[in-house]
Amino acid sequence: MKEEFVEEEVEEERDVIVNAAGTTAAATTVVVLKKAISDFFLVRASGSLSLGTNRVFEASGGGLERLVYTYNNVLNGFAARLTEGELKMMEQKPAARPERRLQLQTTHTPDFLGLHPDMGVWKESNFGKGVIVGVLDTGVFPGHPSFGDEGMPPPPAKWKGRCEFNASDCNKKLIGARNFVSGASGQPPLDVEGNGTHTASTATGAFVKNAAVLGNAYGTAAGIAPWAHLPIYKVCSIEDCLEIDLLAGLDSAIEDGVDVISISIGFESVEFFLDSIAIGSFAAVQKGIFVSCAAGNSGPFNSSLPNEAPWILTVGASSMDRSTRAPAKLGNDEEFNGESLFQPKNFPSTLLPLVYAGANGKADSSFCREGAVEGKLVLCDRGGDIGRIAKGIEVKSAGGAAMILMNAETDGFSTLADVHVLPATHISFQDESKIKAYINSSSTPMAAILFKGTVIGSASSSAITSFSSRGPSGASPGILKPDIIAPGWYSALLKSAHPDWSPAAIKSAIMTTADLQNLEGEPIMDEKLEPANLFATGAGHVNSSRAHNPGLVYDIQSNDYILYLCGLGYTDDQVGIISRQTIKCTNETSVSEGGLNYPTFSVKLGTAQTFSRTLTNVGDAHSSYKAQIFAPQGVRVKVEPKILDFTEVNKKSTYSVSFIKIASGYHNTPYAEGFIKWVSPRHFVRSPISVSFE
Repeated sequence: MKEEFVEEEVEEERDVIVNAAGTTAAATTVVVLKKAISDFFLVRASGSLSLGTNRVFEASGGGLERLVYTYNNVLNGFAARLTEGELKMMEQKPAARPERRLQLQTTHTPDFLGLHPDMGVWKESNFGKGVIVGVLDTGVFPGHPSFGDEGMPPPPAKWKGRCEFNASDCNKKLIGARNFVSGASGQPPLDVEGNGTHTASTATGAFVKNAAVLGNAYGTAAGIAPWAHLPIYKVCSIEDCLEIDLLAGLDSAIEDGVDVISISIGFESVEFFLDSIAIGSFAAVQKGIFVSCAAGNSGPFNSSLPNEAPWILTVGASSMDRSTRAPAKLGNDEEFNGESLFQPKNFPSTLLPLVYAGANGKADSSFCREGAVEGKLVLCDRGGDIGRIAKGIEVKSAGGAAMILMNAETDGFSTLADVHVLPATHISFQDESKIKAYINSSSTPMAAILFKGTVIGSASSSAITSFSSRGPSGASPGILKPDIIAPGWYSALLKSAHPDWSPAAIKSAIMTTADLQNLEGEPIMDEKLEPANLFATGAGHVNSSRAHNPGLVYDIQSNDYILYLCGLGYTDDQVGIISRQTIKCTNETSVSEGGLNYPTFSVKLGTAQTFSRTLTNVGDAHSSYKAQIFAPQGVRVKVEPKILDFTEVNKKSTYSVSFIKIASGYHNTPYAEGFIKWVSPRHFVRSPISVSFE
C-alpha cells in the first residue's frame, strides 16, 4: 500500500513498554510507526537501540519524542508513547503492554541492630566503605547533613554516573543524582516528598552528631552503611511512580556501576515477566548487584506484598525499642499510651473538652473531614483515605486545640510517631473503644495529652507494623515471602565485608541468621500483639552480628533462576523477557519452586514431597554441622544426611529434606510452621518451613 500522510484527529497518547527479548540476543527489534491513509500499520526493523540514534523511532508528526526511553541493561526493549489505536495493534505483540503506576512503599537504629562504632560488625565491615548504594525513590535533599562527605574517599574508579544538581551539591558521599521523572526533563532530582531522603539516609546516612526530630530522639544519627557512597535516581514525583521511569532508573544504576540497589516502590502481585522491578532487578543480580526492596505498605492482609521474585531481598517493616511517648489522659484519670514526634513544650497538660468527630452522624465525619471544634480535643478515626497528618490539618483549620488519632481494627496496637501540625497522639484500636465509652458515659467529657518524650526499652521491639505487607506470595507460592524484617538496610555492610559473595550468598547470610525473638526473648509480635507468623516475618528479624559470619550459605546462580522460571510454566518468550536471553525450556532441566536452592521452604502438602538443598562453607575450613528439626504440626520432616562435614572453605555439601503429612495430625489452621537448623559449635543456619495443607 502506498504510504500517504494525512491530517486527522489526534488520539490521546499512552506510554507502552516494548520488550524485544526472546527474538534475538544480538539485535534488538525496533518498531517504526508510519501513518497510512485510514489506519496504522507496523514495520519491524532490526538495529541498534541507543538513545540519540535518529532512525530509532519514526512517526507522523512525532519523531524521537515518541520514544520515551531505550533500555540497555534491564530490557532488550524500549518505552514509547502511542495512541490508543497504535496500542491496540502493539498489544498483539506478547512483549508489548501499557505501563503501570507503582506505589511508594535514625539515631537509635544502629544501636538497636547491635552496630557499635568501636567494635563488631560495623567496624569490621569498615562502615560500608567503598560500596555504592543506588537508591531509587523520590529524589534527595542534597544539603542534608546525612549526606556530608567529611573523611570519605572518592568513589571507586568503576563509578560512571553523573550529578544533575549543581556540581557543589554532589560530593564524595552523594556521588550522583539523576531525574527520570517523565515530563521533568532538565529539572534537578530534588526531593519534594521526603521519602527518598528518608530511605537514602537510613541506608547510607553519614554520622551526624546532636541530631533530633523536634527535640526528640536525640543522639548521633547514622545510616546502616555511613561510609558508603550514594547515588540517587529520582523515579517518582509527588504524584506518581511510573513504571517506565523506574526501569530507566534501574537501567542507569546498573550502567553506572552500583553495588547495591534499594527500592521502596512496588505494585500489585503480577507474574514476573510483567513485573518491571523483577525484570530490572534480575539484570542487576546477573551483574552481581544486590537488590533490596520494601515488602510494601498493604498489610496486615495476607497475599498483599509486591516484590516477590526470589532474586530480590524482600524486607518487611518492624518497630524498634524506642517510642516518643504521648499518653492521652481522660477526665476519669485513665491514661492510654500513644505516640507523636511533635511534642510542644508549652502545651498545657490541663483537661480540654473532648469530642468525637463522628458524633454528628455525617458520612465520613469520623475521619475528621470537617466540623466545628473550636478549642476542643478531637477524637479522629484513622482511615477514610485521609492521611494521618492531613487529619490534624483539618482539625487545626477548624479551630481544634489537639487531636487523638485512633487506630482502625486492622491496625491493632501498631502506632506511628508523626510530625503532626498540632498537639496530637496516636493510640491503639484497643484503647479506642474505652475512650469512646468514656465519652458516652459523661455529659462533659474531658481529656489531655501528656508529652513524655523519647522512651527506650519498648516491650514491642521488633514487632511487625500493621502496614507491612504479608505473604504468601501470589506470583510464586513455593517461595516464602517476605524474606526478612528490619528497620533499616543491612546488605551494604555485608557487601563491604564480603565483596566476593554473590547476591544470593549475602541474602542467605541475612536470612539464616535472623532472630525469631525480640530483645526481651519473647516471640516477635504482630499488630495484635500475637505471635507473628512467617508470612509477616519471613526468616525473622535481621541480626547484624551473626549475618556477618554465618558459617554456611545457600548460593544461587543466575542460570538456576532461569531453570526455576521454566519450572513455573512460563513460555520461552516469557522467560526470555526476564533473562534477556533466547531460552528453550524444553531443552533445560526445569527446577520446581521447592527445588530452588532457597534459604526457606514453602510447601503445599498433599502427597509427600522431597527437595534438595546445597550449603557452601564460608566459615571455618574444618567444621561439622548437625541437623535439628522443629517439624510443623501434623508434618513429619526427614533430613538426610543428618551431619554435614566440611574440610575446606567454599566446599559444598548437599542434603535432602522430605515432608510427609501425618494422617492423624491435627490441623486447626490451613498453615503450619517449623524450621530446620544446622548447628556447629560456632554457628547455626536456620531455614524456616511454611506448610499449607491441600
